[in-house]
Amino acid sequence: MMKSRFCLVSVVMVAALSACSSIDCPLNNRVMAVFRMAGTAAPLADTLTVSTTLSEAEGNDTVLVNRVTDADSIKLPMSYSRTSDTYIFSLIRKGAAVTVTDTVRVRKANIPHFESVDCNPSMFHTVQSVDYTRNAIDSIKINNEQVTFDVVKPNFLIYFKGSGD
Repeated sequence: MMKSRFCLVSVVMVAALSACSSIDCPLNNRVMAVFRMAGTAAPLADTLTVSTTLSEAEGNDTVLVNRVTDADSIKLPMSYSRTSDTYIFSLIRKGAAVTVTDTVRVRKANIPHFESVDCNPSMFHTVQSVDYTRNAIDSIKINNEQVTFDVVKPNFLIYFKGSGD
């Protein structure tokens, strides 16, 4: 009787363990837009700070990249559900005490993405357009309109005006 109970428990345990599957949910399911510096100003010799407006109605903002130098690319988070994101690029020109600020607005479509029912959902984005001021930025080109977990291919190529050095 004891032996049959042990066998039954063993069979149930093996069945339970084999029924479990290993699910590879992403540890960080936040997608990032990749801005790669391009042109003669790459890598960027100036000091760059990027912030965003969290709540346009309240005027709250947060710093996303703080005082980075010699950057060849930066990764910026995109909002989960808004149809546009606004980034404020502030450059302190190398060798000068002048701060030049540009505003970049990315309009996008949000696409829910599910890895598995056991994983938290992610939001992928399709970039529709990018508008920007031209104080320090010469131009921005959309290189890859699909913003996903893939951070190898940059989404934007950003060309800065020469720093004059």
